[in-house]
Amino acid sequence: MRADFHVHLEEGPYSLEWWTRTASAMLALEEGPHRRHSYAWLADVTRRMEKRIREGAYAPGWLDLYLRRAKQLGLEEVGIVDHLYRFVESAGYYRLHMQLGDDEIGRLQRAWLDRVAVESMERFVRFIEQEKPKWERAGVRLRLGIEADYFPGGEQSLQNLLKHHPWDFVIGSVHFVDGWGFDNPETRHIFARHDLEALYDRHFSLVEQAIRSQLFDFVAHLDNLKVFGHRLPDESALLPYYRRIAETLVRHDVATEINTGLTYRYPVKEMCPSSLFLDMLCEHGAAITLSSDAHFPDDLGRNVDAAARMLLARGVSTIATFSGRKRISRPLS
Repeated sequence: MRADFHVHLEEGPYSLEWWTRTASAMLALEEGPHRRHSYAWLADVTRRMEKRIREGAYAPGWLDLYLRRAKQLGLEEVGIVDHLYRFVESAGYYRLHMQLGDDEIGRLQRAWLDRVAVESMERFVRFIEQEKPKWERAGVRLRLGIEADYFPGGEQSLQNLLKHHPWDFVIGSVHFVDGWGFDNPETRHIFARHDLEALYDRHFSLVEQAIRSQLFDFVAHLDNLKVFGHRLPDESALLPYYRRIAETLVRHDVATEINTGLTYRYPVKEMCPSSLFLDMLCEHGAAITLSSDAHFPDDLGRNVDAAARMLLARGVSTIATFSGRKRISRPLS
């Protein structure tokens, strides 16, 4: 079984960098009729990007690129998600829990949320559901997911946001520590204001609370705090946290993932979890799925085969997949 269960269709903010990256993803999977770098080629790319921007990410032409890539890689199952913060219906949840005051972090994060919370959850769900039969005919199972940020005290609000839609799986994530979005490049300088040991203690406490909440089918990128390379000098100091997280996952029957996104999208260049953390998870028998955390179609499945080999090398022969909020164990290949 080859699968990728954490794949995004888009993420703002909408910069010239976003335009260029989106265009390069299209070109990687769908060459036009003209010679590269000719005037006609550039005009054609511009026309296609105009269509992409007009239609948005929830359009068959864009999703078809993901299907094409899945077929190239021999993937049998793909879980498409969007971040909860992308939806106008969820903006109130984030405004309640993020730092949005009239200070440096608050102003940065308020501007960020205004730029990314632009989509309709209903439209996203309807679109993925209507595309499932096409993927099935092509030999790939398409699954509908959502990646939702966990905030302590927000459990009931989150449950109310999610309960009305036919998710195949719900991913829980910790991207915020006490309202600060630590993986946002615009706020990365805030790390210098924190004691790193205390920050890791707080982060893993939030991860543990997310698992215990029972809101999620799997909890993503467990050690995401390392995203910009802020790490303790001796990782063995984190072993008690790794053990506690592994035990909590198993006790509450919640899965996790090997997330390869940090290997190609962030400075740390390492999978989540780290090798030492993965050892602990495998020793405890935690259920694990595979994910590229792709945000563009040409990143679908990136480094997922390497992640699968890491599991096989540790004696793990199955991965977790999901359908209708039920976890399914499938043979790993």
